[in-house]
Amino acid sequence: MSDFDLPATISSPASAPLATSVPGIAAPTPAQILLSGARAAATAGFPGVIGLARNEPYQEYVTAGYRKYQTQQPADWSAQFRIGANTEAFTATVILQLEAEGVLSLDDTVEEWLPGAVDANGNDGTTITVRQLLNHTSGLPEYSASPTFTNSYVLNFEPYQPWPPQTLVDIALARPPLHAPGQQFAHANTNYLLAGMIIEAATGNTVAVEIDSRILAPLALGSTSFPTADPQLYGNYFEGHSINWGIYRFVTASQVQAFGAAGAIVSTLDDLATFTRALLSGQLLPEAQQLALKTTVPVPNSNGSAAYGLGILRAETNAGPVWQHTGGVLGYYSLWLTSDDGAKQVVVAANEHHMTAGTSSQLKIGQAALNAYAAL
Repeated sequence: MSDFDLPATISSPASAPLATSVPGIAAPTPAQILLSGARAAATAGFPGVIGLARNEPYQEYVTAGYRKYQTQQPADWSAQFRIGANTEAFTATVILQLEAEGVLSLDDTVEEWLPGAVDANGNDGTTITVRQLLNHTSGLPEYSASPTFTNSYVLNFEPYQPWPPQTLVDIALARPPLHAPGQQFAHANTNYLLAGMIIEAATGNTVAVEIDSRILAPLALGSTSFPTADPQLYGNYFEGHSINWGIYRFVTASQVQAFGAAGAIVSTLDDLATFTRALLSGQLLPEAQQLALKTTVPVPNSNGSAAYGLGILRAETNAGPVWQHTGGVLGYYSLWLTSDDGAKQVVVAANEHHMTAGTSSQLKIGQAALNAYAAL
């Protein structure tokens, strides 16, 4: 099947005019650029892709492919999907708000809030700060790389299986540190599980309750949630797929505690765009915490083109610097890009992920998102 055989649409809300090319110049609109990449990504392996490009008053949505491969029902840009590691920005925001309130400090150690939680094989919570958790410089190993975790999560035979955060942390601690705390960036979901545990220790509430009361409710993100036990999705949602041996498996229901504060949130294009705009433009944090949010550390092997803040990544592109993040959990892959003032935004999501990074589909939609952003 060619990419042009797939169902594909561009749509615009009534309040936002469609973009037009400059007279005499056949320049594609941002949505047309994004749609072309979405078609290519769907042809390369994603069952479906949905996307949003906006720089108000311009705003357009794209869809390519299917909500569910088996039924060939067209994708819907308003559908919910699991956002994976894009959850990190929500968790980091709560920590920064707590610091602004004087409840904790980014320079507190993990041991101060979670006594004994990190103390094995050279991993030492007395030497790791909250800031180092949020910017992934703690040196803690990644629990999801362990067969103990992977064999259960990826096969998804037991979507209701609970994964208490400390259990996952302990899986990570079975290995020695990657490096000394603060030495360099190395992404590990372990960091954000611990950040979530600190939120709960500091507030007495679950991470889900804190994110809801501090972010979801104030921003009226009615289609976003933080599931804590139920692996099912309800209402209008993208069906999750995983490709194994060239065959699609349906994995919409999966173990939601497997990533928790590092990746459990369910959202939509609109809600994710609203949140990232509010965050980057300073609506959610005081000035000091906003500065901390955007203070970065270099990402190794990026040739200086990428640096990580607190739950967000800054990338140097042909269109200038852009804030972004990606998220991948079983069945779902997503990506957002936002300008420093929150005005220019591209958000994309796809309904296939088999826990492998750098697939052809991911690369195609990532490049399309960058190209569409550059055209805004």
